[in-house]
Amino acid sequence: MILRAVRVLAIPVLFAALPASAVQSTSAPSIASQVEEAARAQLEQQAEAARLLEPRFELTVVPPRVAAACPGPVEVEPLDTRQPTRMRFAVRCPQAGNSRLEYIVRARISASVVVTATPIAANEVITDAHITVGQRDITSIADPVVAANDAVGQTSRRSLRAGDVLRNNSLTAPVLVKRGDAVVMIARIEGIEVSTAGEALDPGARGALVRVKNSTSGQTVRMRVVAPGTVEPVDIPRVNR
Repeated sequence: MILRAVRVLAIPVLFAALPASAVQSTSAPSIASQVEEAARAQLEQQAEAARLLEPRFELTVVPPRVAAACPGPVEVEPLDTRQPTRMRFAVRCPQAGNSRLEYIVRARISASVVVTATPIAANEVITDAHITVGQRDITSIADPVVAANDAVGQTSRRSLRAGDVLRNNSLTAPVLVKRGDAVVMIARIEGIEVSTAGEALDPGARGALVRVKNSTSGQTVRMRVVAPGTVEPVDIPRVNR
């Protein structure tokens, strides 16, 4: 899951003016909890943007080796949160010339996603029987499919094993019209349907625009694929089928 920095949090945590070893032992746990809170906020916003269902986060905060004294409140600022396994945060001390400490947060992310229930061959049309939904680790998966309806009717670009998490970039709409196929050209105007035969000059999935040669007139026109072997003029509003 790719993350982006989304906000800066002001954290009211005080460093006592103590030796570094004492500051580390007394203040570091409190600061670490605030860093964890900032990391969790980042992850929650990213999960919401990705429409993840039932997201869960396991976080490990790695503090710096040496702490520093700060006489006043500190700020926690995300430096780099693109990789959940290594999120970087800066803890700044404005009262000490903006000196900073750097903390690392390692996150493990799981969510309810679409998973293959059976093996799926490349270019095989996915049905309800092929998939299920379950809680899985998606820490290293940027684009999991979160709804079964988004997968049914699609095809996979590659072979999948049972238990694989479906990814959006591995799915594609099946080709309904192939180059050279005989197709039916249908036009519906004010309740009247007119159809004629044609030949597809391009392949296309549902909704794709393809060139079609009218078998009667020989004219080549651009048509929209609406079903296997069926096309319609592009200037007719699309109707959900």
